[in-house]
Amino acid sequence: MENSHDLKQLSYKQLKDEKYDLAILPWGATEAHNYHLPYGTDNYETAVIVNKSAEIATEYGARVLVLPAIPFGVNTGQADIPYDINMMPSTQKMIIEDVTISMIRSGVKKLLILNGHGGNDFKTIIREVGFEHPEICLCSANWFQALDHNKYFDYLGDHADEMETSLMLHLFPELVLPLDEAGNGQHKKFTVQGLNERWAWAERKWSEVTNDTGVGNPYHATAVKGEKFIDDLCQKLGVFLHELSITSREKFYKY
Repeated sequence: MENSHDLKQLSYKQLKDEKYDLAILPWGATEAHNYHLPYGTDNYETAVIVNKSAEIATEYGARVLVLPAIPFGVNTGQADIPYDINMMPSTQKMIIEDVTISMIRSGVKKLLILNGHGGNDFKTIIREVGFEHPEICLCSANWFQALDHNKYFDYLGDHADEMETSLMLHLFPELVLPLDEAGNGQHKKFTVQGLNERWAWAERKWSEVTNDTGVGNPYHATAVKGEKFIDDLCQKLGVFLHELSITSREKFYKY
């Protein structure tokens, strides 16, 4: 069946007799990405990554279904940035619960949230929803953490940086403004060292941390770097989706 993994492209005629082992819910955000990248950067990137990865998994024999993406993420630390759209974690929980129930009714055994936004954290939600619905396996993955960025990029950051800019230059170059119009992504760190070491945590207030909403230098980004990263990432995620899809709940753990 053509495009057999993308729910939004499929008709009832195509789907009414189909069964899938794994449903994937892509989740992004709508937020400023320095001066040169669009507000929908997380959504654009995640849409390509999830479909390429699902295609690879399908070629391996997996039965996976990509659900329509959620375009809004947790942006509570960016309330004063114009047009950044915040979705509270409590709202996310309600959405995930409703989607979970719909997948259970359709016979899906596993639901993966593929996250493309650093402000989203689904662990506690999965604990709660999974406790209420033990008949389905819930999990999440952050695609931006799947590879070692040092192997692909020269200057590391975590928002509108060299990595994200390279991905967008490869995937949607028409949406990227010239890099000489970008801010340098210079940003402040926490004064308290434990917070910088990431074993302690506090939310960053974006307008106090960065002048251009970027965190990381984007100037050395290239489409070639983005293509290499995307190819390797989707191959790794494709293998993961296949493995997750074919692994039954009875064989989910081993010695």
